[in-house]
Amino acid sequence: MGRVEKGRELAQRRVRKHKLKQLRAKFAKAKDPSEKEAIKEKVRKISPFTVLEESA
Repeated sequence: MGRVEKGRELAQRRVRKHKLKQLRAKFAKAKDPSEKEAIKEKVRKISPFTVLEESA
């Protein structure tokens, strides 16, 4: 039996949250500005309004 629509939405939300968590960790470890920009692009594709800020 397949998932109902709400179940799929919730599952996709969990996947997106997990992926964003991974990308935030990579962004924090990244030293090279070009690497950080590549990670920002990936985050924008997943969640356009997410803001990745450097810890000042």
